[in-house]
Amino acid sequence: MLRLFLLLTAAFVLCFSNRPAAAAPLGSDTLRLTLPEAEQRFLAGNLQLLAQRYNIAAAEAQIQQARLWDNPTISIEQNAYNQYTHRVLDVTRQGNSIVQVQQLLALAGRRRAAADVARQSTLVEQFTFDDLLRNLRYQLRSTFYDLYFKQQSVGVYDMEVASFQRTVNLYQGQYEKGNIALKEVIRLKAFLFQLRNERQALLSEIAAQQADLRILLRDEAGTYYLPQADDARLRALTLAGRSEQQLIDSAQVARADVRARQAAVQQQTQNLRYQRALATPDLAVGYVYDRAGNYIQNYHALSLGVAVPLFNRNQGNIRTARNQIDISRAQLSQQQLQAENDVQEAWRLARQTDQLYQSAGRDTGDFDRLMVGIDQSYAKRNLTIVEYLDFYESYKNNLVQLNNLRASRVRAFEQLNFAVGRPVFN
Repeated sequence: MLRLFLLLTAAFVLCFSNRPAAAAPLGSDTLRLTLPEAEQRFLAGNLQLLAQRYNIAAAEAQIQQARLWDNPTISIEQNAYNQYTHRVLDVTRQGNSIVQVQQLLALAGRRRAAADVARQSTLVEQFTFDDLLRNLRYQLRSTFYDLYFKQQSVGVYDMEVASFQRTVNLYQGQYEKGNIALKEVIRLKAFLFQLRNERQALLSEIAAQQADLRILLRDEAGTYYLPQADDARLRALTLAGRSEQQLIDSAQVARADVRARQAAVQQQTQNLRYQRALATPDLAVGYVYDRAGNYIQNYHALSLGVAVPLFNRNQGNIRTARNQIDISRAQLSQQQLQAENDVQEAWRLARQTDQLYQSAGRDTGDFDRLMVGIDQSYAKRNLTIVEYLDFYESYKNNLVQLNNLRASRVRAFEQLNFAVGRPVFN
């Protein structure tokens, strides 16, 4: 029994003095990744951002298109058959040819108004891109930190599984020698099986988030990422020096979805101006040359044409544009209210989570030393197996829940950044 006690103590001390990190799957490429590196790769390669950049480029092209003049119209009329000369398509002096050139001139600033509408449309696309970036960056940073803390928890399971496997092997040997009962070995094996199942469930969650991270980073190589975070910097996160109202005011200015709605209001205002410009008819200016078909030979004339706005004065489109302004203003008010509520909710969550984190005991050194003593007490038979496993379960839960609390706290600060629309807390 003394030999068993010494073996268990040595094994447990070795385990707690050298905690293993979460191991990457065998055969996969593993990469240690910091958050700035992840964001750099994300900005350079994310396909959703790339697609939205094309939308911006397409909208910018519409500005150029709106400024272009209408193409001139050239028409030629040639007599098909000259009954006097009996010639088909007679282009001689005895035949007749008519040439007309016409240019449409936009009045009431129609082209300028169309360009202003296109310019505001480009701004909407730019702010839509910024909002997409805001959403994807929040997803990236949340996934990064979730992976970091879950891999820390896997390290806890790795430590316990390795320690308990040695314990089971030692007690299996003692059972085979007749020193302990079979039920004790079975209980130890059952607890080891439970640990392995919990570890595998955590690895499944990590695998799903690894896939999300690879999509965000446009990684086609199947890399297994090991996020690296500055724990001291994360512990230093604080709400001190910032008020809830300050963050709400900042969100109304910084959030891309709010700015997109503001740009949409301006776009509809410019569209109303454009529709009013369309109510003014365009002027058609032309030149006519008639070689032999008019009252004189080689007839030259200037033509002017304009539609008479008697029935269609674009009334329907103007009315629609006014309604669209009211709609966009209502949507802007809704988005501003949404931003305010998002900040309020994120602020409360961050404050509550941070208070819980600050009040929680975060030093696990005493717990580690206690567990060494617990293992010694069990080897000496001062604890029953139920008490021993209960202490082991409490130790594991303490570390895993602490990692979960750390992850929830960082996620709450990231959600507050997301709600404000800019990185207030780094």
